[in-house]
Amino acid sequence: MSALFSPTALVVPFENLRMTDVEAVGGKNASLGEMISQLPQGVRVPTGFASTAHAFRQFLAHDGLADRIQKRLSTLDTEDVRALAAAGAEIRRWMEAQPFPADLEREIRTAFEKLSAGNNQASFAVRSSATAEDLPDASFAGQQETFLNVVGIDDVLHKMKEVFASLYNDRAISYRVHKGFAHSDVALSAGVQRMVRSDLGAAGVMFTIDTESGFSDVVFITSSYGLGETVVQGAVNPDEFYVHKPMLKAGKRAVIRRNLGSKLIQMVFSSAQEKAASGKLVKTTEVPLEQRNRYSLTDADVELLAKYALVIEDHYGRPMDIEWGKDGVDGQLYILQARPETVKSQQQGKAETRYKLKGKGNVLAEGRAIGQKIGTGPVRLVHSISEMDKVQAGDVLVTDMTDPNWEPVMKRASAIVTNRGGRTCHAAIIARELGIPAVVGCGDATSQLKDGTLVTVSCAEGDTGFIYDGLLETEVTEVQRGEMPPIRTKIMMNVGNPQLAFDFAQLPNDGVGLARLEFIINNNIGVHPKAILDYPNVDGDLKKAVESVARGHASPRAFYVDKVAEGVATIAAAFWPKPVIVRLSDFKSNEYRKLIGGSRYEPEEENPMLGFRGAARYVSGEFSEAFAMECEALRRVRSEMGLTNVQVMVPFVRTLGQADRVTQLLAQHGLKRGQDELKVIMMCEVPSNAILADEFLKFFDGFSIGSNDLTQLTLGLDRDSGLELLAADFDERDPAVKALLSRAIAACRAQNKYVGICGQGPSDHPDFAQWLADEGIASISLNPDSVISTWQQLAQR
Repeated sequence: MSALFSPTALVVPFENLRMTDVEAVGGKNASLGEMISQLPQGVRVPTGFASTAHAFRQFLAHDGLADRIQKRLSTLDTEDVRALAAAGAEIRRWMEAQPFPADLEREIRTAFEKLSAGNNQASFAVRSSATAEDLPDASFAGQQETFLNVVGIDDVLHKMKEVFASLYNDRAISYRVHKGFAHSDVALSAGVQRMVRSDLGAAGVMFTIDTESGFSDVVFITSSYGLGETVVQGAVNPDEFYVHKPMLKAGKRAVIRRNLGSKLIQMVFSSAQEKAASGKLVKTTEVPLEQRNRYSLTDADVELLAKYALVIEDHYGRPMDIEWGKDGVDGQLYILQARPETVKSQQQGKAETRYKLKGKGNVLAEGRAIGQKIGTGPVRLVHSISEMDKVQAGDVLVTDMTDPNWEPVMKRASAIVTNRGGRTCHAAIIARELGIPAVVGCGDATSQLKDGTLVTVSCAEGDTGFIYDGLLETEVTEVQRGEMPPIRTKIMMNVGNPQLAFDFAQLPNDGVGLARLEFIINNNIGVHPKAILDYPNVDGDLKKAVESVARGHASPRAFYVDKVAEGVATIAAAFWPKPVIVRLSDFKSNEYRKLIGGSRYEPEEENPMLGFRGAARYVSGEFSEAFAMECEALRRVRSEMGLTNVQVMVPFVRTLGQADRVTQLLAQHGLKRGQDELKVIMMCEVPSNAILADEFLKFFDGFSIGSNDLTQLTLGLDRDSGLELLAADFDERDPAVKALLSRAIAACRAQNKYVGICGQGPSDHPDFAQWLADEGIASISLNPDSVISTWQQLAQR
């Protein structure tokens, strides 16, 4: 305990509290005091005061209340949901009826008078802070009450008593039993804090670590309009932002990814008349459509919050979970509380279990993935907390939203699915801690999923979680993180989905040998680039589709550039500072036709594999403006965001003339070889590339061999034909293919230029990987699931 107050103090101002005072005022209040007194001047934390654990125990000591509580709980079975509810309600009634000891009430009134400084209309938050709360190995998140917009000393005294009583709500009693805490070991401190007017601004939660992968180089921020309780409770699907710590520190444009949330409702203050009529201090209202369709924070706000987060993380020396608010009156950002992150930071360095679906089914619903596991079982629709006892072990709990009141039943479920909520709500935190996959913010899960239907809930496919019809087969593998044996060939990775990049980056690797733009364009944009550019001239359904995807962005063109840049930046940040080789879009015309509006702009080709693709497309006047958007995104990632580990790869360059024209075009768009150490790589996948390797290398800084196309074009096989008769002949190890590979590798080595391979072959055939290493290839880029096995096989030689 700090020396700034006595062990018998009943009320202490925040500025006199330190982290050493957790036993006296709980983690939340101790942390507020620590931040107010110890952080640099720029970080704003609203002040207040806290009652102590000593005050709480003095309150319980009156009239034998503590003994009555102990006796009531001694025989309680917390698995019996109804018995738990009855016991909790009775204890809370006892506590709310208990008067404050006179000396405690006197000290609260004195502290409040000083804090309010004579402003009778000032609003305050009254929050709980449990003395066993926010320990690094447990999350008591949201178990006790918080009251917002409390005005006047009489209401403050009343709400402090309700906060005390909330130590015995159902979820808190159950959680203590589940975690092995004795009820009498936990005391409660009530914090009274000046309110930030985020009811007129925005609020949310941020983590100094990625909540799903544990990747530590980002700050993850959620935000919605109004008071932050809607985000914390999971009542809204908030906006999400990822900020790259190294680039933030370097003064670069550091917001690497944004997701626009639906933000349907906001929590605001009730008026005095509404309070008098309903007794409710706050209310929820609908957010106007125009506000919903834009982000609730500017990039400048996001970066400032992330800077605050770094200061806090640096001070505490560990990953942190931080609540913040933006005051709509003064426009300033404030930190409302900070506590240790309790799940991913505890798992670092251990063996990791990875889940993978072996098949796909019909998608019934989708939302934000919590965790990275897969759960299966029958759907159990629960419409209110009174129906909790319907949920049996192994059921998939499906409901509108869960809050921590549901914790006693959440641990029975094999998975949790909700209509509402974001990745930082209390339900998500508890689901992570229990190790249960959850998909939140689905919007329509309760209408799309039928009670009793067998489903598979997958959180193993990135940010998006899917609920599939039926019980799908799952593959579970153990991945040991740790030192890998030295080998002479660099092992890189093929990465398409940016949402999985933070996770993949934690595997042993030397960077990314192939980052595919196609996944980003397909999944994050979904519209043909020419439909984006042609937006002023399109009409009907196509116009509506473009407007829908481009919400929150300055224009459809800005949306396209933003999303390509964000996808690339996410992969580049995940692997920073290792090289990330980004292949320019390599859709064939039949694949472009599948995008929204694609059939309007693409030819129907008999064999698109050999058609309008790669360099020929980029240098064509038909595609020049679309290619310019792609280049603008890559230039932004390197120049403005500072991610100079990005290298550019040009696919399907048929002739030397195309090589010359495409490199000149890249330079015109700000992607000039050698500028800011930019390397422009050519995908060596047409036989002409290997035959004239020395000539092609005059235009490029090296080759990345695309063994899939090189094999089909060397052997005259169409790998898209689907004919089983031909499938057996498709083999990258054919002598003719190997002859071309040897020629390409030798040419690069002779000119001291990069040579790697990013085709499927080395992932499928370890003997082929070994042959490439013996040939002197510099790097082999593999699918993530074959990185460790291939590395170990190469090390055995």
